[in-house]
Amino acid sequence: MLLAIDCGNTNTVFSIWDGTRFLATWRTSTYHGRTADQYFVWLTTLMQTAKLDVTISGAIISSTVPRVVFNLRVLCNRYFDCRPFVVGRPETALPVDVRVDPGTQVGPDRLVNTVGAHDRFGGDLIVVDFGTATTFDVVDSDGAYIGGVIAPGVNLSLEALHQAAAALPHIDITTPTRVIGKNTVDCMQSGVFWGYVGLIREITTRIRAEHGRPMQVIATGGLAPLFQQGDAVFDHFEESLTMHGLTVIYNHNKDKAP
Repeated sequence: MLLAIDCGNTNTVFSIWDGTRFLATWRTSTYHGRTADQYFVWLTTLMQTAKLDVTISGAIISSTVPRVVFNLRVLCNRYFDCRPFVVGRPETALPVDVRVDPGTQVGPDRLVNTVGAHDRFGGDLIVVDFGTATTFDVVDSDGAYIGGVIAPGVNLSLEALHQAAAALPHIDITTPTRVIGKNTVDCMQSGVFWGYVGLIREITTRIRAEHGRPMQVIATGGLAPLFQQGDAVFDHFEESLTMHGLTVIYNHNKDKAP
């Protein structure tokens, strides 16, 4: 069994893959002080609750938080007796090229999404990921990552509104019933929701024009279904795109010892 770990700025996701499907997926908040022992107790408790009696034989990690990687590697080494592949490390090869400016470091999550999307949908793609940041990743016809766009995340924007303006409350994002708000909460929800719909439309339109070929737009991340309701021109929604990309990268590397 493969343990796939995706560590983002806000949450860390653990999934168990049996070679054909994900048996279980769990999420915890990302915290650099969490030890390998704590991860193990948390993870095995959830496995027992789900009645999963499996043996982990391999692991792969993608992390945008470098300080967390050490304890995740210790978890895999100490408790599962396997040395994990880490996306972004030289020993972990990608099945696609990365064509960006020399010296540019691309976030592992963006590379994993590129790999997963290309495996599912082929080339000429725009992958929109609703995470801590809202990212747009451009996948060339041969699957290569060729750049993208980074915008503030939806929840980050809401938090900034609340913190910077004392009179504005903390709210959750939802689909507004109308554009013109009749109270403060409705006004904020409309501004953020339709503002991001406009952002998605405008950026994907400009990427398509610059790329010069027809492109599919793939959405992933927790808020993607919400914005699909806003007619944001997504061709596909893939909830587990990042985890799927991790399995593809693992299969590309598994025959060599990390």
